[in-house]
Amino acid sequence: MKNLEQFKGMRILVLGLARSGYAASKILHDAGANVVVNDAAPEEGNEEAAALRLQGIRVICGGHPQGILDEGFDLIVKNPGIPYSNAVLVEALAKAIPVWTEIELTYRISEAPIIAITGSNGKTTTTTLLYHMLNIGQRQPLIAGNIGTVSCAVAEKATEDNIIVLEASSFQLMGTEKFCPKIAVWTNLYDAHLDYHGTSEAYALAKANVLKNQTQNEYVIYNADQPELQAYVAHAVAQKIPFSLLGKKDQGISADAEKIYWNGEPYVDRSIIKLPGMHNLENILAATAAAILSGCDKSAIENVLSSFTGVRHRMQFVTELKGRKFFNDSKATNTLATKSALAAFDVPTILIAGGLDRGHSFDELQPFMGNVKAVVTLGETAEKFGQFAASCGIDKIVHAGDMKNAVNLAYAFTAEEDIVLLSPACASWDQYPSFEIRGDQFIEAVMQLDR
Repeated sequence: MKNLEQFKGMRILVLGLARSGYAASKILHDAGANVVVNDAAPEEGNEEAAALRLQGIRVICGGHPQGILDEGFDLIVKNPGIPYSNAVLVEALAKAIPVWTEIELTYRISEAPIIAITGSNGKTTTTTLLYHMLNIGQRQPLIAGNIGTVSCAVAEKATEDNIIVLEASSFQLMGTEKFCPKIAVWTNLYDAHLDYHGTSEAYALAKANVLKNQTQNEYVIYNADQPELQAYVAHAVAQKIPFSLLGKKDQGISADAEKIYWNGEPYVDRSIIKLPGMHNLENILAATAAAILSGCDKSAIENVLSSFTGVRHRMQFVTELKGRKFFNDSKATNTLATKSALAAFDVPTILIAGGLDRGHSFDELQPFMGNVKAVVTLGETAEKFGQFAASCGIDKIVHAGDMKNAVNLAYAFTAEEDIVLLSPACASWDQYPSFEIRGDQFIEAVMQLDR
């Protein structure tokens, strides 16, 4: 770690415990800061709170005490999910107390360069692809951030020989001050998390924090096919590396029907790529560009492109059974993600869809339903999705009560070379605690089919 002296003697409030708060508290305490942790959840059963207390860290659980900022804090490190409407944060900002998320702390203490990957969709797949490329290329990568590993805990152990591959959300990027990745990757920009950010512009500006501190010594890799994203990247000082699916381009990384090009020169044949879908081709271009800029050997990149079949629950290839292929896209909790999944295949598809009813229409899926020959519906939106499928001219529509039944019904509709695709276009919470559990049940049901 570097620059720990900057925290010595500071009074720091860590707002929100969870994993990131726990890791940040330990690091700052060990650096000599006077740390107070405040979490709104009750303390009962909170092992992290008990562990921090044993280290001499003051922990306040069960709410945010009135007047807590009267203690004169120099800095707040907050959990990314806590909104800025929180009373403590409103008061802190009024008092000009800096408010960070843990990726700012990550940047301040990391000896390793950081590649930060953000975007409305594709972050996890791009992060995972890049990590595997760098790992096979012996660049000693460490994976961190919104993908599930606390970034400051990763940075604590990183050396200058490592590269931190960091998946960064808009929530995390809002709490940055000097954060400056060596390479920023911005996959795409669509409206999301407006309940948190309030407006589309506020959401986009949060994302744009990934490049606000970059200089001409850094790079930004971005989706050149999206004019709305380019408007934000236009202000970047960093060297711009566009990626595009609209044919060969002289600058950056691009693709046509046959090849991927680097600065206008053929780089690899698309025929080696295993990961399906044009949306995933965008992720591949972004990850490949970052790998090239990081000094990764072409052979390592080709190795990953020819073997990587997807992140779990994100267009994940599960298995092939008697000529039928099964894909788990349980992470598709909205129509945008399901559109991408449907567009990935040009063979007859049996779609398993439905879930939590948020009152949204499925109409924007209609242009992508041409290859769907049967639909199996689940959850609260089962009837609504069935009516939508019927409006698309699909006559094979059945409702399943649970995932095992859904897989069995879907399989009964298949012929050789068909696809069975779980891509719900809805959240899981009406039937399952998470999309991960929903996807796991799909995988389990598929593997129990008569083989």
